Amino acid sequence: MTDRLYYDNAYLTAFDARVLSCRANGDHYDVLLDRSAFYPTSGGQPFDTGSLGDARVVDVNVTQGEVWHTVTQPLTPGDTVHGMIDWPRRFDHMQQHAADHMIASALHRLMGGVTIGLHISSDVSTIDVSMPGGITRISDEDVRRIENDVNERIQQDVPIRCWFPDPEELVSLPLRKKPTVDEHVRIVAIGTDEMVACGGTHPATAGQLGLVRIVSVTPARGKMRVAFLAGQRALSDSYRCSEAAHAAAALLSTGVDSLPVAVSTLQEKLRTAEFELLRFKKEQLLSQAEQFLAEADVLSDGARVVARFVQADAILLRDLASRLIETPGIIALLGATTGDQAIYVFARSSDLSTDMGTLLRSCAVPLGGKGGGRPDFAQGGGCPAILDAARQTLQR
Repeated sequence: MTDRLYYDNAYLTAFDARVLSCRANGDHYDVLLDRSAFYPTSGGQPFDTGSLGDARVVDVNVTQGEVWHTVTQPLTPGDTVHGMIDWPRRFDHMQQHAADHMIASALHRLMGGVTIGLHISSDVSTIDVSMPGGITRISDEDVRRIENDVNERIQQDVPIRCWFPDPEELVSLPLRKKPTVDEHVRIVAIGTDEMVACGGTHPATAGQLGLVRIVSVTPARGKMRVAFLAGQRALSDSYRCSEAAHAAAALLSTGVDSLPVAVSTLQEKLRTAEFELLRFKKEQLLSQAEQFLAEADVLSDGARVVARFVQADAILLRDLASRLIETPGIIALLGATTGDQAIYVFARSSDLSTDMGTLLRSCAVPLGGKGGGRPDFAQGGGCPAILDAARQTLQR
């Protein structure tokens, strides 16, 4: 089994080890050492990166106690190699993992939540929590309560201890949940509130987390997913949010504290403006109905066909079609383009018998479109050529 140096010292960034094995792995090589400070992907915490001699370490995993390092160059078994850990990545993961424990502890103590798993990605970390009663959301006030509980302990700089207790000590410890392994159980204790089995790397004290922020709480597969940031991630996010809030406030000529009210007022003005614009567009479009009727093509049976594209959305198309077919003897073939496609409304006056649903469908489907509806009113979409195809069908 590989001697895992990070168990004794999570701050160890350089070490020497003997190469035990090296095997090809595609364009890379898998290397086994007698000892290693590289953390392998485990328990939701990603692997360390760094170097072994001149080779870059691009992945680390563990199999039956053996830590395998995927590297960019082959190493010679029997040689001694110098390892270097990418410290910023390691320390970031240490901060995220400790934050996981502290949030899980607060959720357990204050709300009875049981953490199911941790995932640390490159931008945000998440834990899935089974909550009493199966709830998958909590209030903003409860989110702040959990967040404040964690940050109070960070400000107190409570100690973080990691060790392998003997079997007698292990059974006496007040663990938050039962270990998932029976042997070589490693315990992490944070202050006096959190104690759980964990093989990850953590800072020596909670103060080294600096800050923890919960950024979202959402349902996920029947559990509650808590997304959070710790350390530099949390600080950078705070900077970003503050800068965005101040910039938005400046644009609205208000203070940051008044920003929600200013945005709400702006939204109401926008809704009013959009309503007025829609009303104006509708009036303008419907005012052209008489002109469209006057320019309509006349079929051999005396029915008149208004076939044209207009600037409108689906609602305005329906409104115009309804206005046109109030006049007897009218077939309205209306379209509105959206890029290289179009939406259609086909309608007829009540004194005519042409089936609009059949007409639209028979013209649209061969051209890759679709459509259908009632005999007197149909809707669909497809290429602009559908309108001309329908006009020609009626003229036959």
